[in-house]
Amino acid sequence: MSSHSHTESAIASTTSSSRPGFWLLASLLVAMVLAALDQSIVATALPVIASEMKGIEGMSWVVTLFMLTSTIGAPLYGKLSDLYGKRPLFLLSIGVFVGASLLCGLANSMGQLIAFRGLQGLGAGGLMTLSQVVIGSVVKPSERGRYQGLFSAAFAVSAAAGPLLGGFITTQFSWRWVFLINIPLGALAIAGLMINLPAIKRRPDVKVDYRGAAVLCVATSALLLLTHSFSQAGQVDPLATWGLGLLAVVGFAVLYKVEHKAPEPIIDPRLFANRRFSVAVAAMAAMAFAMMGSLVFMPLYYQAVLHQTPTESGIMTLPQVVMMVVSSFIGGAISTRRQNHATLLLLGVGLEALGLFLLLIFARHQLGAPYFLLAMGVLGSGMGIGMPNATVIVQNAVDLKVMGAATAGLSFCRSLGAALGVAVAGGIMSYTLRHELAQLPAALQGMSLTLPQGIGSAVQSGTDVAQLTELYRTAISASLLAGGAVMTVAWLLVLWLVLGKKPRSEQS
Repeated sequence: MSSHSHTESAIASTTSSSRPGFWLLASLLVAMVLAALDQSIVATALPVIASEMKGIEGMSWVVTLFMLTSTIGAPLYGKLSDLYGKRPLFLLSIGVFVGASLLCGLANSMGQLIAFRGLQGLGAGGLMTLSQVVIGSVVKPSERGRYQGLFSAAFAVSAAAGPLLGGFITTQFSWRWVFLINIPLGALAIAGLMINLPAIKRRPDVKVDYRGAAVLCVATSALLLLTHSFSQAGQVDPLATWGLGLLAVVGFAVLYKVEHKAPEPIIDPRLFANRRFSVAVAAMAAMAFAMMGSLVFMPLYYQAVLHQTPTESGIMTLPQVVMMVVSSFIGGAISTRRQNHATLLLLGVGLEALGLFLLLIFARHQLGAPYFLLAMGVLGSGMGIGMPNATVIVQNAVDLKVMGAATAGLSFCRSLGAALGVAVAGGIMSYTLRHELAQLPAALQGMSLTLPQGIGSAVQSGTDVAQLTELYRTAISASLLAGGAVMTVAWLLVLWLVLGKKPRSEQS
């Protein structure tokens, strides 16, 4: 199946309409919001859960296993939706998500909660991917920018509101309602999709790529578990780290070979022969890498160097969210009117790179909070413009019958980029902290590398914290530099796409 040889005009001829019905759009947005919320809503409830269940040791796995299974689930749902139709796979993913949410709300031990969160992640992976697949399938290529911008805005608001909503529900009701709230909302989405999403006759020549699915699960699990090990400060087992790294490398090499031979591959390597597809996927992965790798650790800087409280450091992310929402709508409207998706992707990647370099400059010169608010706004603008247009480029570059696999491949690479970004930035920060710590007086060398313990213990002991704050400033600067370098390479790739002559097979 040479999907990259199809044209965008072929897609347009098979797309059902230019505007989805209100209830279908609302159902898709609810599904997207549920999946996005559950990536972050648990964060503020975890301390209470761990205390009640006396399971603080396994607390991080509540988040990690959800991320792992949702990442694996995305390409599986995408490909199966191409084979069996969007409707049954979407209903299956919501059913799994809602059922797992009920089990999470009823869990009586940390082990049960971790297992049920893994099951919930399998459903969430389908919701995130298939909502974008369906909206791309039911609107014309010329309208996709507007709707993908809407979905990006919904994702940004949901991800940002998650910790606040989780804290409110946990304080006012119970942590169990963090999960149980998904049941009525999920039921509404199921009803809306059953009524408004038409069933499409399944393809008669279905051949499920079981080998590819199995290898994908093993390789992805190894890579994500490797990134998880890097987040465990001071607890990394070198033997396990090398073992997971080797398994991930061998796994993805085997996956490439298996998928080349499979008649219906889960992730088709031949899609990457399409320049527009491959550049858009690379840009999306780079944006996720830089965003997650740098911003996960920015609260360390705000608290250690700017001496902010956790609440104040959380408020520092608001300009990013607000500008991502605003730019998603504006960028979507412009792309719909002018159809210049590659140029807008170039602008988005450039703004995200600029935002990272501004953060780097402001951190190096230890400027005040207003400067960082400005940089976060620039960063959010780049994300809001770049990410929806990367999705549109991918969907417009392939035929409708493989759009599920193509969009899922984009989501999969975005998730891997985010995970690698956290791991690489965490590794850079850890190395820099340890190297710089060795240069400090002996009294500081035994201190914790984490906040608030490191700074807090220094203050309590009467130690001058100026040297310790300088250490964190150096570490976050190294992390931001790595993110900026990745975004610069991505910008050059997109520039090559914009300046290059579009092949005949990619012209609409």
